[in-house]
Amino acid sequence: MKPMAAGAGALAILAAALWAADVSVTPPERVTAAVAKGAKWLESVQGRDGGWGQDGGETSYVRQGESLESNGNDVANTAAAALALRRAGKPYQAAVNRAVEYILRNVESSPQEGLMVTKTSGTQIQRKLGPYIDTFLASKLLSEIDGGMPTTTENLRVRKALEKCVAKIQSNQLKDGSWNVAGGWAPILGTSLASQSLFVAQKKGVAVADSVMVRADSYTVSAAKAPAAAAPASAGVPLYQSGQALEQLSRTEKDRKANAPQIAAIKQQLSNARFVDGFGSMGGEEFFSYLNISDSLKRTGGEEYTKWRDQITARILGYQNADGTWAGSHCITGRVATTSAAILNLMVDASQ
Repeated sequence: MKPMAAGAGALAILAAALWAADVSVTPPERVTAAVAKGAKWLESVQGRDGGWGQDGGETSYVRQGESLESNGNDVANTAAAALALRRAGKPYQAAVNRAVEYILRNVESSPQEGLMVTKTSGTQIQRKLGPYIDTFLASKLLSEIDGGMPTTTENLRVRKALEKCVAKIQSNQLKDGSWNVAGGWAPILGTSLASQSLFVAQKKGVAVADSVMVRADSYTVSAAKAPAAAAPASAGVPLYQSGQALEQLSRTEKDRKANAPQIAAIKQQLSNARFVDGFGSMGGEEFFSYLNISDSLKRTGGEEYTKWRDQITARILGYQNADGTWAGSHCITGRVATTSAAILNLMVDASQ
């Protein structure tokens, strides 16, 4: 056993050295080609109802032998795919429009009370990111497209659905300021998306109580100062918690000044290959966490962001499959969510 342990230690040191080293800048055309291939696959497997499930929008698209948590399409995977296709560009607008219609139908038919915006339960993404991830991802998408629809009628419909999601999220915040609802492997990513959607919605003029945002910030600051104590509630691994914290604590210049010590501590973790590896193999959770980190570092730019972007781009490109997809090796293994998160990462420079 000792020789194996020594070998494993040597491999860990080598991996850390490779991660910390400078990497060659990936040619932009390679990134463009990878995004196009992934986006075209997403578009090609959209369901007739406008939605996507774990592995595609119709049962015929599901990989043989793949164990799925549910049949049919769901709001969370559909919102993730729509977010990715929006960022991939105008060629995919028709698919995005169909996805938005699917999501609006679900939100509009959901009850006013409670956090649910769908009758579908037991999906893989719900089991991993929490039972209300559909609401958080739908709210994030709606907050991004709010005010950008072609007609006044469509904008009013989106705003009404967004306000419904925001009301659900606000009224169901936990006492600690999070949305780490039990039932998921990494609900901290649900909290991250809930907070992000409220932040963007507030900037768009939707009424969001300051007290809700203050509680969310207080939770994140406390968790960043004592991540070990927060781990039982947030679950997952340090990458997920720290990625969420870095994104939330760095949203504005005021935030970055107030949270400078916590931000610096998290940034220091990024040179550690084991930390960046997350669970140790690539799952959708890793990609969503990388996106939180990229969004944060992009805000101040500079060499710090450039190095991270180049390293994470090379890593993500290395995991793309021949058919253009990305599939997780653990937890979120479904091609739809993982491919969507990969595209969002590769297109982070195109985000607002």
